[in-house]
Amino acid sequence: MKQNLPIEIIELENNNFHLLLEGRFQDRTIGHWIIDTGASKSVFDKNLTDYYKAIEPGDDEEFHSAGINEGTVETAVGEIKRVKFGKFKLKNLHVALISLDHVNDIYRRYHDVRIVGLLGGDILKKYSAVIDYGKKEIIFSD
Repeated sequence: MKQNLPIEIIELENNNFHLLLEGRFQDRTIGHWIIDTGASKSVFDKNLTDYYKAIEPGDDEEFHSAGINEGTVETAVGEIKRVKFGKFKLKNLHVALISLDHVNDIYRRYHDVRIVGLLGGDILKKYSAVIDYGKKEIIFSD
């Protein structure tokens, strides 16, 4: 089953685009996720403690975080019980936990949204995600 979901394409600076997907937590709180095709794992803001529980990673999971200008940083691992993107539900989502304060500082200058996480290659691959820039949507397949 395919889920076509609207995305917002944000131009933070001249020709610097980010793709945003709106998600909803169990308590109906809305959070915006950056679709990050360059991230191997999905990331969540460790400051939002109401929406995840810290867990030990499984034997087959390694969670490290690295930016282009940084070295690798070992991160904590969290599990989000449920988050919905439209009618598309993710349950027991394992994420790397880092502070996204620096990301939100940048976004406040250009757009009025709070970034709660980054959807990385783990989710994009698992659900065969296709991004259609023309239609401004992402398509997930079960």
